[in-house]
Amino acid sequence: MVASRSARERKAAVQAGPLAKVKIDVDANDQFVYKINCAECIVRGHIHWSTLRPGEDNGFMAAMDRWIFHLREKHSASEAPCLEFLEAAQQRLQERRESKDA
Repeated sequence: MVASRSARERKAAVQAGPLAKVKIDVDANDQFVYKINCAECIVRGHIHWSTLRPGEDNGFMAAMDRWIFHLREKHSASEAPCLEFLEAAQQRLQERRESKDA
Protein backbone atom coordinates (compact mmCIF):
# COMPACT_ATOMS: atom_id res chain seq x y z
CA MET A 1 0.00 0.00 0.00
CA VAL A 2 1.25 3.49 -0.88
CA ALA A 3 1.49 5.98 1.98
CA SER A 4 -0.60 9.13 1.74
CA ARG A 5 1.03 12.52 1.37
CA SER A 6 0.06 13.48 4.93
CA ALA A 7 1.52 10.23 6.28
CA ARG A 8 4.75 10.91 4.40
CA GLU A 9 4.82 14.45 5.84
CA ARG A 10 4.39 13.14 9.38
CA LYS A 11 7.13 10.53 8.94
CA ALA A 12 9.55 13.07 7.42
CA ALA A 13 8.77 15.55 10.22
CA VAL A 14 9.62 12.95 12.87
CA GLN A 15 12.89 12.13 11.09
CA ALA A 16 13.82 15.81 10.65
CA GLY A 17 13.34 16.63 14.32
CA PRO A 18 11.87 19.51 16.33
CA LEU A 19 13.44 22.39 14.36
CA ALA A 20 11.80 21.29 11.10
CA LYS A 21 8.49 22.12 9.49
CA VAL A 22 7.86 19.65 6.66
CA LYS A 23 5.48 20.15 3.76
CA ILE A 24 5.08 18.00 0.65
CA ASP A 25 3.76 19.42 -2.61
CA VAL A 26 3.29 17.73 -5.97
CA ASP A 27 5.12 19.17 -8.99
CA ALA A 28 3.99 19.36 -12.63
CA ASN A 29 5.29 15.80 -13.21
CA ASP A 30 3.22 14.42 -10.30
CA GLN A 31 6.39 13.95 -8.22
CA PHE A 32 6.53 14.73 -4.51
CA VAL A 33 8.46 17.89 -3.66
CA TYR A 34 9.69 17.92 -0.05
CA LYS A 35 10.08 21.31 1.64
CA ILE A 36 11.77 21.33 5.03
CA ASN A 37 11.85 24.74 6.71
CA CYS A 38 13.97 25.65 9.72
CA ALA A 39 11.94 27.06 12.61
CA GLU A 40 14.86 29.26 13.73
CA CYS A 41 16.79 30.47 10.67
CA ILE A 42 15.45 33.50 8.78
CA VAL A 43 17.10 34.19 5.41
CA ARG A 44 15.19 37.21 4.04
CA GLY A 45 12.84 39.34 6.09
CA HIS A 46 10.43 36.76 7.43
CA ILE A 47 11.32 33.84 5.10
CA HIS A 48 12.61 30.75 6.90
CA TRP A 49 15.55 28.78 5.50
CA SER A 50 14.30 25.91 3.33
CA THR A 51 15.64 22.82 1.59
CA LEU A 52 13.67 23.69 -1.58
CA ARG A 53 15.96 24.33 -4.56
CA PRO A 54 14.06 25.29 -7.74
CA GLY A 55 15.25 23.33 -10.74
CA GLU A 56 17.05 20.73 -8.63
CA ASP A 57 16.10 17.39 -7.10
CA ASN A 58 13.63 18.07 -4.28
CA GLY A 59 12.72 14.48 -3.49
CA PHE A 60 12.92 13.00 -0.01
CA MET A 61 16.61 12.04 -0.04
CA ALA A 62 17.82 15.33 -1.54
CA ALA A 63 15.75 17.43 0.86
CA MET A 64 16.75 15.35 3.88
CA ASP A 65 20.44 15.54 2.91
CA ARG A 66 20.22 19.35 2.71
CA TRP A 67 18.45 19.37 6.07
CA ILE A 68 21.08 17.15 7.68
CA PHE A 69 23.86 19.47 6.46
CA HIS A 70 21.92 22.53 7.70
CA LEU A 71 21.53 20.98 11.15
CA ARG A 72 25.23 20.12 11.38
CA GLU A 73 26.35 23.58 10.18
CA LYS A 74 23.87 25.86 11.97
CA HIS A 75 22.49 23.83 14.87
CA SER A 76 25.31 21.48 15.80
CA ALA A 77 23.95 20.87 19.30
CA SER A 78 20.52 19.83 18.04
CA GLU A 79 19.40 16.23 17.83
CA ALA A 80 17.21 14.63 15.19
CA PRO A 81 16.76 11.03 14.03
CA CYS A 82 17.94 11.94 10.51
CA LEU A 83 21.43 12.75 11.81
CA GLU A 84 22.23 9.05 11.93
CA PHE A 85 22.39 9.29 8.13
CA LEU A 86 25.05 12.05 8.07
CA GLU A 87 27.76 9.75 6.73
CA ALA A 88 25.51 8.49 3.92
CA ALA A 89 24.51 12.07 3.05
CA GLN A 90 28.18 13.06 2.85
CA GLN A 91 28.83 10.10 0.55
CA ARG A 92 25.94 11.09 -1.76
CA LEU A 93 27.23 14.67 -1.86
CA GLN A 94 30.71 13.46 -2.82
CA GLU A 95 29.23 11.27 -5.57
CA ARG A 96 27.21 14.21 -6.96
CA ARG A 97 30.31 16.41 -6.99
CA GLU A 98 32.34 13.74 -8.77
CA SER A 99 29.63 13.20 -11.40
CA LYS A 100 29.48 16.96 -12.08
CA ASP A 101 33.26 17.06 -12.57
CA ALA A 102 33.18 14.14 -15.01
